[in-house]
Amino acid sequence: MIPEPARKFIRRHHDAETLPSSFSMFGRDWDLVPDVFAPVYDLSTALFTAWLPLARGTDFLEVGCGAGVTSVMAALRGCPRVTALDINPAAVRNTARNVRRHAVDDRVRVLESDLFARLPADDRYDVVYWNSSFVDAPVDRERLSTLEAAVIDPGYETHERFLVQACRHLNPGGRIFLGFSTLGNRARLDELAAVHDIVVRTHRASGGTGSANITYQLLEIRKGACRDEIERKQEGRGFRASRH
Repeated sequence: MIPEPARKFIRRHHDAETLPSSFSMFGRDWDLVPDVFAPVYDLSTALFTAWLPLARGTDFLEVGCGAGVTSVMAALRGCPRVTALDINPAAVRNTARNVRRHAVDDRVRVLESDLFARLPADDRYDVVYWNSSFVDAPVDRERLSTLEAAVIDPGYETHERFLVQACRHLNPGGRIFLGFSTLGNRARLDELAAVHDIVVRTHRASGGTGSANITYQLLEIRKGACRDEIERKQEGRGFRASRH
């Protein structure tokens, strides 16, 4: 069963008469094209973008870039190298448009990619982030529309791939973050993480918001397999990381 807040979110995207072609966020105007997750219908983009620890000089990788707000803001906050990935061609076009609009095309690369598939094996970052499709519903993945797939991940197959693969694209000392909420299946996420020797903790969370009382959570993936992957890279450079 798909939670009613998720159903409502999807229905709003299908109403062409009310779907905006642009929106404002962080004091800036942004383009929005059809078939792309609309940040104005949900608080997650604004909250997670503000919460991510993106200090000047941080190389940043975003999975599921959507309209491109987070990647563009990362560049504007001083990240010198940003890569924005999305499996949805419309989202790739939308992000590229906003990259040009905000004049950060010298720092932001946009690629159509299923998770990390288009990245070279040695392409690594200080922060890797995905505002995930956190609704776990027993539906046929093959029958999901593009917009439904931005919200729903049946059985958390994509989440499991993200947990396993994200570590491969971390610099030594790098961090992985996952955008999540109480509409998600945290028990399933923790179960998958444990299988792969990964620990997931809450980095920051909102209070309950809206009529559905949704709590948004920025989760951090730490220790376990990611720790071991980072330490292997550091040993190859002649030093070893302290464990957290």
